[in-house]
Amino acid sequence: MNAIGHIGVVGGGAWGTALACLARRAGRRVTLWSRDPAISTAIARDRANPVYLPGIALDAGIEATAVPESLAACDALLLVCPAQAVRDVARHLAGAGPVVICAKGIEASTGLLMPEVLNEVLPGRPLAMLSGPSFAEEAIQGLPTAVSIATPDPALGRTLAGSLAAGAFRPYWTHDVLGVALGGAVKNVLAIAAGIVEGRGLGHNAAAALVTRGFAEMARLGQAMDAELETLTGLSGLGDLVLTCHGPLSRNRSLGAALGHGTPLARYMRGRRQVVEGEATAPAVLARAARHKIEMPICAAVDAILHKGADLDEAIRALLARPLRREAE
Repeated sequence: MNAIGHIGVVGGGAWGTALACLARRAGRRVTLWSRDPAISTAIARDRANPVYLPGIALDAGIEATAVPESLAACDALLLVCPAQAVRDVARHLAGAGPVVICAKGIEASTGLLMPEVLNEVLPGRPLAMLSGPSFAEEAIQGLPTAVSIATPDPALGRTLAGSLAAGAFRPYWTHDVLGVALGGAVKNVLAIAAGIVEGRGLGHNAAAALVTRGFAEMARLGQAMDAELETLTGLSGLGDLVLTCHGPLSRNRSLGAALGHGTPLARYMRGRRQVVEGEATAPAVLARAARHKIEMPICAAVDAILHKGADLDEAIRALLARPLRREAE
Protein backbone atom coordinates (compact mmCIF):
# COMPACT_ATOMS: atom_id res chain seq x y z
CA MET A 1 0.00 0.00 0.00
CA ASN A 2 1.42 3.35 -1.06
CA ALA A 3 1.78 6.35 1.24
CA ILE A 4 -1.38 8.36 1.78
CA GLY A 5 -1.29 11.54 -0.28
CA HIS A 6 -3.97 13.78 1.25
CA ILE A 7 -4.68 13.75 4.98
CA GLY A 8 -7.59 15.55 6.59
CA VAL A 9 -7.38 16.62 10.22
CA VAL A 10 -10.74 16.92 11.99
CA GLY A 11 -10.24 19.36 14.86
CA GLY A 12 -8.27 22.56 15.31
CA GLY A 13 -7.12 22.11 18.90
CA ALA A 14 -3.51 21.74 20.01
CA TRP A 15 -3.06 18.08 19.06
CA GLY A 16 -4.97 18.41 15.78
CA THR A 17 -2.84 21.38 14.77
CA ALA A 18 0.34 19.55 15.77
CA LEU A 19 -0.62 16.46 13.75
CA ALA A 20 -1.39 18.67 10.75
CA CYS A 21 2.12 20.12 10.96
CA LEU A 22 3.69 16.68 11.37
CA ALA A 23 1.80 15.36 8.33
CA ARG A 24 3.03 18.31 6.27
CA ARG A 25 6.62 17.60 7.35
CA ALA A 26 6.09 14.03 6.20
CA GLY A 27 5.29 15.36 2.73
CA ARG A 28 1.53 14.96 2.81
CA ARG A 29 -1.07 17.38 1.54
CA VAL A 30 -3.06 18.44 4.62
CA THR A 31 -6.51 19.95 5.10
CA LEU A 32 -7.35 20.95 8.67
CA TRP A 33 -10.94 21.58 9.68
CA SER A 34 -11.95 23.50 12.80
CA ARG A 35 -15.52 24.18 13.87
CA ASP A 36 -14.29 27.62 15.01
CA PRO A 37 -13.92 29.82 11.90
CA ALA A 38 -11.58 32.18 13.78
CA ILE A 39 -9.05 29.38 14.25
CA SER A 40 -9.27 28.34 10.59
CA THR A 41 -8.76 31.94 9.52
CA ALA A 42 -5.76 32.43 11.81
CA ILE A 43 -4.08 29.24 10.55
CA ALA A 44 -4.70 30.11 6.89
CA ARG A 45 -3.76 33.78 7.17
CA ASP A 46 -1.19 33.99 9.94
CA ARG A 47 0.24 30.43 10.12
CA ALA A 48 -0.70 30.42 13.82
CA ASN A 49 -3.22 28.93 16.25
CA PRO A 50 -3.35 31.67 18.90
CA VAL A 51 -6.00 29.87 20.98
CA TYR A 52 -4.36 26.47 21.49
CA LEU A 53 -0.70 26.90 20.48
CA PRO A 54 0.11 30.58 21.07
CA GLY A 55 3.51 31.75 19.92
CA ILE A 56 4.25 28.70 17.74
CA ALA A 57 4.70 29.22 14.00
CA LEU A 58 2.88 26.56 11.98
CA ASP A 59 4.13 24.82 8.87
CA ALA A 60 3.23 26.49 5.59
CA GLY A 61 0.93 24.65 3.24
CA ILE A 62 -1.74 23.56 5.71
CA GLU A 63 -5.10 24.14 4.04
CA ALA A 64 -7.33 25.41 6.87
CA THR A 65 -11.11 25.38 6.53
CA ALA A 66 -14.28 25.77 8.56
CA VAL A 67 -16.30 23.82 5.96
CA PRO A 68 -16.47 20.10 6.82
CA GLU A 69 -17.31 19.18 3.21
CA SER A 70 -13.73 20.16 2.32
CA LEU A 71 -12.57 16.90 3.94
CA ALA A 72 -14.58 14.65 1.60
CA ALA A 73 -11.74 14.30 -0.93
CA CYS A 74 -9.09 13.33 1.65
CA ASP A 75 -7.51 9.86 1.46
CA ALA A 76 -7.53 9.46 5.27
CA LEU A 77 -8.89 11.44 8.21
CA LEU A 78 -7.35 12.05 11.64
CA LEU A 79 -10.23 12.51 14.08
CA VAL A 80 -8.83 14.85 16.73
CA CYS A 81 -11.74 16.13 18.80
CA PRO A 82 -12.68 15.64 22.47
CA ALA A 83 -13.82 12.10 23.24
CA GLN A 84 -17.33 13.18 24.22
CA ALA A 85 -17.78 14.87 20.82
CA VAL A 86 -16.52 11.96 18.69
CA ARG A 87 -19.97 10.46 17.97
CA ASP A 88 -21.48 13.76 16.84
CA VAL A 89 -18.48 14.78 14.72
CA ALA A 90 -18.11 11.34 13.13
CA ARG A 91 -21.69 11.47 11.82
CA HIS A 92 -20.58 14.22 9.44
CA LEU A 93 -17.46 12.53 8.04
CA ALA A 94 -17.96 11.92 4.34
CA GLY A 95 -15.72 9.80 2.13
CA ALA A 96 -14.57 6.19 2.24
CA GLY A 97 -10.95 6.40 3.43
CA PRO A 98 -9.69 5.23 6.81
CA VAL A 99 -10.50 7.20 9.96
CA VAL A 100 -7.70 7.43 12.53
CA ILE A 101 -9.11 8.19 15.99
CA CYS A 102 -6.81 10.50 17.98
CA ALA A 103 -9.18 11.08 20.92
CA LYS A 104 -8.54 9.45 24.30
CA GLY A 105 -11.50 8.59 26.48
CA ILE A 106 -14.67 6.59 27.02
CA GLU A 107 -18.05 7.89 25.91
CA ALA A 108 -19.79 8.87 29.13
CA SER A 109 -23.34 8.20 27.91
CA THR A 110 -22.69 4.66 26.63
CA GLY A 111 -19.45 3.42 28.25
CA LEU A 112 -18.01 2.71 24.80
CA LEU A 113 -14.37 3.16 23.84
CA MET A 114 -13.69 5.41 20.88
CA PRO A 115 -13.27 2.60 18.29
CA GLU A 116 -16.55 1.08 19.49
CA VAL A 117 -18.27 4.44 18.95
CA LEU A 118 -16.87 4.70 15.42
CA ASN A 119 -17.95 1.17 14.57
CA GLU A 120 -21.51 2.17 15.47
CA VAL A 121 -21.49 5.48 13.62
CA LEU A 122 -19.42 4.46 10.56
CA PRO A 123 -19.87 0.69 10.20
CA GLY A 124 -17.50 -0.87 7.70
CA ARG A 125 -15.21 2.16 7.47
CA PRO A 126 -11.50 1.29 7.82
CA LEU A 127 -10.46 2.28 11.33
CA ALA A 128 -7.28 2.96 13.29
CA MET A 129 -6.40 4.44 16.68
CA LEU A 130 -3.43 6.77 17.27
CA SER A 131 -2.33 7.23 20.89
CA GLY A 132 0.76 7.49 23.04
CA PRO A 133 2.88 9.84 25.16
CA SER A 134 2.59 12.99 23.10
CA PHE A 135 2.31 16.58 24.28
CA ALA A 136 1.37 18.67 21.25
CA GLU A 137 3.70 21.50 22.21
CA GLU A 138 6.74 19.20 22.13
CA ALA A 139 5.80 17.24 19.01
CA ILE A 140 5.20 20.38 16.95
CA GLN A 141 8.62 21.72 17.97
CA GLY A 142 10.27 18.63 16.54
CA LEU A 143 11.20 17.03 19.85
CA PRO A 144 11.38 13.20 19.81
CA THR A 145 7.89 11.70 20.08
CA ALA A 146 6.74 8.09 19.64
CA VAL A 147 3.13 6.91 19.35
CA SER A 148 1.17 3.74 18.63
CA ILE A 149 -1.12 3.29 15.62
CA ALA A 150 -3.51 0.38 16.12
CA THR A 151 -5.53 -1.21 13.34
CA PRO A 152 -6.61 -4.76 12.54
CA ASP A 153 -5.20 -4.31 9.03
CA PRO A 154 -1.37 -4.58 9.21
CA ALA A 155 -0.94 -3.11 5.72
CA LEU A 156 -2.93 -0.04 6.76
CA GLY A 157 -0.87 0.24 9.94
CA ARG A 158 2.39 0.28 7.99
CA THR A 159 0.97 2.77 5.52
CA LEU A 160 -0.27 5.15 8.18
CA ALA A 161 3.02 4.98 10.08
CA GLY A 162 5.00 5.67 6.92
CA SER A 163 2.68 8.50 5.91
CA LEU A 164 3.02 10.33 9.24
CA ALA A 165 6.64 9.62 10.25
CA ALA A 166 8.80 12.71 9.92
CA GLY A 167 12.05 13.64 11.63
CA ALA A 168 11.74 12.81 15.32
CA PHE A 169 8.08 11.73 15.11
CA ARG A 170 8.00 7.91 15.18
CA PRO A 171 4.72 5.96 14.88
CA TYR A 172 4.75 2.21 15.65
CA TRP A 173 1.88 0.01 14.47
CA THR A 174 0.01 -2.75 16.30
CA HIS A 175 -3.17 -4.77 15.81
CA ASP A 176 -4.47 -4.31 19.38
CA VAL A 177 -7.00 -1.51 18.88
CA LEU A 178 -8.78 -2.18 22.17
CA GLY A 179 -5.57 -2.09 24.23
CA VAL A 180 -4.44 1.21 22.68
CA ALA A 181 -7.86 2.78 23.20
CA LEU A 182 -8.16 1.59 26.79
CA GLY A 183 -4.70 2.75 27.86
CA GLY A 184 -5.30 6.25 26.54
CA ALA A 185 -8.61 6.49 28.42
CA VAL A 186 -7.64 5.11 31.84
CA LYS A 187 -4.37 7.03 32.10
CA ASN A 188 -6.26 10.34 32.15
CA VAL A 189 -8.15 9.32 35.29
CA LEU A 190 -4.96 8.13 36.99
CA ALA A 191 -3.21 11.38 36.06
CA ILE A 192 -5.80 13.31 38.06
CA ALA A 193 -4.89 11.10 41.03
CA ALA A 194 -1.20 11.80 40.42
CA GLY A 195 -1.91 15.51 40.46
CA ILE A 196 -3.75 15.18 43.77
CA VAL A 197 -0.70 13.42 45.23
CA GLU A 198 1.44 16.32 44.06
CA GLY A 199 -0.94 19.06 45.16
CA ARG A 200 -1.40 17.49 48.59
CA GLY A 201 2.36 17.21 49.08
CA LEU A 202 2.34 13.45 49.64
CA GLY A 203 5.88 13.01 48.34
CA HIS A 204 7.81 11.15 45.66
CA ASN A 205 7.29 7.73 47.24
CA ALA A 206 3.53 8.17 46.97
CA ALA A 207 3.85 9.42 43.39
CA ALA A 208 5.78 6.31 42.36
CA ALA A 209 3.34 4.03 44.16
CA LEU A 210 0.40 5.79 42.52
CA VAL A 211 1.73 5.19 39.01
CA THR A 212 2.58 1.56 39.76
CA ARG A 213 -0.68 0.65 41.46
CA GLY A 214 -2.61 2.70 38.92
CA PHE A 215 -1.03 0.73 36.11
CA ALA A 216 -2.05 -2.46 37.89
CA GLU A 217 -5.67 -1.26 37.74
CA MET A 218 -5.32 -0.49 34.03
CA ALA A 219 -3.79 -3.91 33.36
CA ARG A 220 -6.47 -5.78 35.33
CA LEU A 221 -9.27 -4.12 33.37
CA GLY A 222 -7.43 -4.47 30.08
CA GLN A 223 -6.82 -8.17 30.48
CA ALA A 224 -10.44 -8.74 31.52
CA MET A 225 -11.44 -7.05 28.25
CA ASP A 226 -8.93 -9.14 26.22
CA ALA A 227 -6.46 -6.33 25.62
CA GLU A 228 -2.87 -7.53 25.31
CA LEU A 229 -0.47 -6.93 28.19
CA GLU A 230 2.25 -6.11 25.66
CA THR A 231 0.13 -3.19 24.47
CA LEU A 232 -0.63 -1.98 27.98
CA THR A 233 3.08 -1.97 28.89
CA GLY A 234 3.88 -0.09 25.67
CA LEU A 235 3.67 3.47 24.45
CA SER A 236 -0.12 3.86 24.58
CA GLY A 237 -0.44 2.37 28.07
CA LEU A 238 2.43 2.66 30.52
CA GLY A 239 4.29 5.20 28.37
CA ASP A 240 1.36 7.59 28.20
CA LEU A 241 0.57 7.00 31.88
CA VAL A 242 4.08 8.05 32.95
CA LEU A 243 3.99 11.19 30.80
CA THR A 244 0.51 12.26 31.86
CA CYS A 245 1.13 11.65 35.56
CA HIS A 246 4.40 13.59 35.67
CA GLY A 247 4.55 15.94 32.67
CA PRO A 248 3.99 19.63 33.47
CA LEU A 249 1.87 20.08 30.32
CA SER A 250 -0.69 17.48 31.39
CA ARG A 251 -4.16 18.98 31.79
CA ASN A 252 -5.34 16.01 33.86
CA ARG A 253 -2.40 16.21 36.25
CA SER A 254 -2.91 19.97 36.52
CA LEU A 255 -6.57 19.49 37.47
CA GLY A 256 -5.56 16.98 40.15
CA ALA A 257 -2.89 19.32 41.50
CA ALA A 258 -5.46 22.12 41.77
CA LEU A 259 -7.83 19.82 43.65
CA GLY A 260 -4.96 18.82 45.92
CA HIS A 261 -4.34 22.48 46.70
CA GLY A 262 -8.01 22.89 47.64
CA THR A 263 -9.42 24.47 44.46
CA PRO A 264 -13.02 23.35 43.80
CA LEU A 265 -13.61 21.57 40.49
CA ALA A 266 -16.14 24.13 39.22
CA ARG A 267 -13.78 27.03 39.90
CA TYR A 268 -10.87 25.30 38.16
CA MET A 269 -12.92 24.47 35.04
CA ARG A 270 -14.52 27.91 34.75
CA GLY A 271 -13.56 29.64 31.51
CA ARG A 272 -11.28 26.85 30.23
CA ARG A 273 -11.58 25.94 26.55
CA GLN A 274 -9.40 22.83 26.66
CA VAL A 275 -11.13 19.65 27.77
CA VAL A 276 -9.82 17.62 30.72
CA GLU A 277 -10.78 14.16 29.46
CA GLY A 278 -10.26 12.32 32.76
CA GLU A 279 -13.10 14.21 34.44
CA ALA A 280 -15.78 12.71 32.16
CA THR A 281 -13.96 9.39 31.74
CA ALA A 282 -13.73 8.48 35.46
CA PRO A 283 -17.33 7.24 35.94
CA ALA A 284 -17.28 5.55 32.52
CA VAL A 285 -14.12 3.60 33.46
CA LEU A 286 -15.77 2.41 36.67
CA ALA A 287 -18.94 1.37 34.82
CA ARG A 288 -16.84 -0.65 32.40
CA ALA A 289 -14.89 -2.20 35.28
CA ALA A 290 -18.11 -3.15 37.07
CA ARG A 291 -19.26 -5.10 34.03
CA HIS A 292 -16.12 -7.22 34.33
CA LYS A 293 -16.15 -7.36 38.17
CA ILE A 294 -12.78 -5.58 38.34
CA GLU A 295 -11.80 -3.41 41.34
CA MET A 296 -10.18 -0.06 40.50
CA PRO A 297 -9.87 1.70 43.88
CA ILE A 298 -7.72 4.62 42.68
CA CYS A 299 -10.08 5.40 39.80
CA ALA A 300 -13.03 5.03 42.19
CA ALA A 301 -11.47 7.53 44.59
CA VAL A 302 -10.95 10.04 41.77
CA ASP A 303 -14.58 9.66 40.66
CA ALA A 304 -15.80 10.08 44.25
CA ILE A 305 -13.80 13.29 44.66
CA LEU A 306 -14.89 14.69 41.29
CA HIS A 307 -18.55 13.72 41.20
CA LYS A 308 -19.77 12.49 44.57
CA GLY A 309 -18.60 15.17 46.97
CA ALA A 310 -16.05 12.92 48.71
CA ASP A 311 -13.63 14.63 51.07
CA LEU A 312 -10.18 14.52 49.53
CA ASP A 313 -8.26 13.59 52.69
CA GLU A 314 -10.83 10.97 53.65
CA ALA A 315 -10.55 9.39 50.19
CA ILE A 316 -6.77 9.19 50.60
CA ARG A 317 -7.13 7.65 54.07
CA ALA A 318 -9.57 5.07 52.72
CA LEU A 319 -7.09 4.01 50.03
CA LEU A 320 -4.31 3.63 52.59
CA ALA A 321 -6.59 1.62 54.88
CA ARG A 322 -7.49 -1.01 52.28
CA PRO A 323 -6.68 -4.60 53.30
CA LEU A 324 -3.13 -5.73 52.60
CA ARG A 325 -2.79 -8.20 49.76
CA ARG A 326 -0.38 -9.95 47.45
CA GLU A 327 1.12 -7.40 45.05
CA ALA A 328 -0.06 -9.21 41.92
CA GLU A 329 -3.70 -8.95 43.04
